[in-house]
Amino acid sequence: MNTPSLEDLRIFSVLVKTESVSAAAAELEVSAAYISKRLKQLESKLGVRLVHRTKRKLILTGVGSTLSEWGQRVLDSTEDLMDAIHLDKIVPKGMLRVCSSSGFGRNFVGPALSKLAKMYPDLEIQLDLLDRKIDLIHEGFHLDVRLGHIDEPDLVSKKLAKNHRILCASPSYLADHGTPTQLSDLMRHRCLVIHERDQQHGRWILEGEGEKHSLKLKGVLSSNNGETVKQWTVDGHGISLRSTWDVNPMIRAGQLVRILPQYFQGADVYAIYSSKLSSSAKLRICVDFLAKELSSCSD
Repeated sequence: MNTPSLEDLRIFSVLVKTESVSAAAAELEVSAAYISKRLKQLESKLGVRLVHRTKRKLILTGVGSTLSEWGQRVLDSTEDLMDAIHLDKIVPKGMLRVCSSSGFGRNFVGPALSKLAKMYPDLEIQLDLLDRKIDLIHEGFHLDVRLGHIDEPDLVSKKLAKNHRILCASPSYLADHGTPTQLSDLMRHRCLVIHERDQQHGRWILEGEGEKHSLKLKGVLSSNNGETVKQWTVDGHGISLRSTWDVNPMIRAGQLVRILPQYFQGADVYAIYSSKLSSSAKLRICVDFLAKELSSCSD
């Protein structure tokens, strides 16, 4: 079998990214003729057409897409191998794909990664904010910064910060509808439901008084976006279950009131990844940095 070399894969990866022979040549600081020659040699070696050429850009064939996907994995694995060998000496570089939920990612993960990027300019960071369940391996992410329960035994997790979700409402809502004094009171109140990644829709699992309590709610308003639910809570539409990092400032400002303070839902912040930190310098440095940056996010 004619297996492509690492240099073949590296050149092809740049071609895929730039979608242009001339742009790839400029990035690799070689001639366009050299890039074209290497592409033809690779197609000949594999016996397949990898790209369609148009006047404006290169378009991947089906086989080209497959080579791009698997080739990038090989390049990433090779980079991680070299990182592991020279872990104490290497400066992190290359692509690091990170995902998190939209609210926490925008408010905390994004700013932290901005600082990390300034420290390590050779590190390419891609942050995706997704309010849905993530398949870390199949979607190609190196790191998921997640709040709440972890239920994937094949992944590795490290706690980055303490956090929990609490019940809160606006002063205007409580003035109009009364303040709940026990959990069963919630069943007659207007509850605002969010589709959290780590829990069932419309079900609140709360801890308190030495027990766990499960409440199935019929929310008058629901959303998959935490910022929207928080705003509805401030607007007086009902009671919501929100993270302390998100609502503590509003509670201190008097915009929201914590209710039933003896109850909460655990939702610590975790870094989730598929391999040991010792195998990748860029991942280890990122996780360690996030642990320092996020340690006080719920204060």
